[in-house]
Amino acid sequence: MFEHTYAALGEDFAAPARPMPVAAPRLLAWNAPLADALGLPAAWQAQAAQLFSGNTLPEGAEPVALAYAGHQFGHFVPRLGDGRAILLGEWLAPDGRRVDLQLKGAGPTAFSRRGDGRAAIGPVLREFLVSEAMHALGVPSTRSLAAVATGDVVVRDEILPGAVLARVAASHVRVGTFQYFAARGEDAAVRALADHVIARHYPPVAAAEDRYLALLEAVAARQAALVAKWMHVGFIHGVMNTDNVAVSGETIDYGPCAFLDEYHPAKVFSSIDRNGRYAYGNQPPIAQWNLARLAECLLPLFARQGDEGVADARAVIEGFAGLYQRAWLEGLRPKLGLAAAGDDDEALGRDFLAALQAVEADYTLSFHALAAALDGEAAGLPRTPAMDAWRARWQARLAAEGRPAEAVRSTLRAANPAVIPRNHQVEAALGAAAAGDLQPFEALLAAVRRPFDDGPAQQPFMAPPDPGQRVLQTFCGT
Repeated sequence: MFEHTYAALGEDFAAPARPMPVAAPRLLAWNAPLADALGLPAAWQAQAAQLFSGNTLPEGAEPVALAYAGHQFGHFVPRLGDGRAILLGEWLAPDGRRVDLQLKGAGPTAFSRRGDGRAAIGPVLREFLVSEAMHALGVPSTRSLAAVATGDVVVRDEILPGAVLARVAASHVRVGTFQYFAARGEDAAVRALADHVIARHYPPVAAAEDRYLALLEAVAARQAALVAKWMHVGFIHGVMNTDNVAVSGETIDYGPCAFLDEYHPAKVFSSIDRNGRYAYGNQPPIAQWNLARLAECLLPLFARQGDEGVADARAVIEGFAGLYQRAWLEGLRPKLGLAAAGDDDEALGRDFLAALQAVEADYTLSFHALAAALDGEAAGLPRTPAMDAWRARWQARLAAEGRPAEAVRSTLRAANPAVIPRNHQVEAALGAAAAGDLQPFEALLAAVRRPFDDGPAQQPFMAPPDPGQRVLQTFCGT
């Protein structure tokens, strides 16, 4: 069933919106496991083309577009909002979960800023593909429920077939949502928003002596854990603006995102990130910067005001680096097959990455090769003096733990995927889909949903790109 607790916060939080009918809706992809987990009516799949194109609405839906602001590449924009997204409502799943069900690309809203509110098939299927891959990799993420072709075209740099994505999220409250009200000096609205977020995402915080400071601490902890997971799978968000940071701790808004092929911390794919602000290696400090913007919004609500309140906020923001480091190390150890913490774990991980960077080795396949390297083989790893020296240190570290080789191998295989959404394969699948052939998309989707399987059927999806296949830039769907 649908509820609408967010819209009930008031008309300043969300504007009524109505999906614009499309010419000839056709279902492109349906996420049956997600639909089952949410307890969606079985009849919805048969009606999915109509329901999730916006031509008709599910019973109980009350569509709105959400207001928010945001820092975009460091520059504050006081009014952004859902320019091409429409929230149908909050669905209550049988297990008690409350999730937002939203349409992306369903037409203009009060926040469209002269945009058409539409989406092309490529960005819609990209989000479907990558969000499902992230979920399979164990990274908190919004999910894609349905992708529907509209039968209409959208005009970008070229004329493209249109589509709508039905997205499921823990919520769509962003750092930029807090900024929208804070920039207007509306402390009462910031408080109402914070109370909503606490009730929905962080119930234990309600009992804290300073609940709003505790909320900042809780959001910081989830962001640290999330970005550490991004780093471990080689994911580059591409647009870490404050309006793309969900306070729930989920990955949201898959625009010009990409995955590393060869390892380099300065890697950038987004065509709009000309100065590398959101490069792979910059993601942890940018997450900290974004949290500082949230702290600015919450400051008027803290129990201690003035310099004391600023000191409380600063302690949380400065503590983010430690939170991230702990989360990164916790994720690193299983990627190296380690079961216990050691003093040299960080150095062991950093030196492995340095050896990869020196020869531009593939990030995913190098970690995946560690399972074979247990037996002294170097297949899949760079054959360099630096890597040979590192392998000797690593094997000595594993020997000191004394675990059976099969137990170590099991740890490695569970932590290091064989398959990620390779950028060149994603682009090829989306190009084929735009031309009317969904088979490459469906095959790639099936593969990334089994990221730790390296069996024969997965082999074609494990290969890194040939030099002529490399994707150097990715593009925002708007």
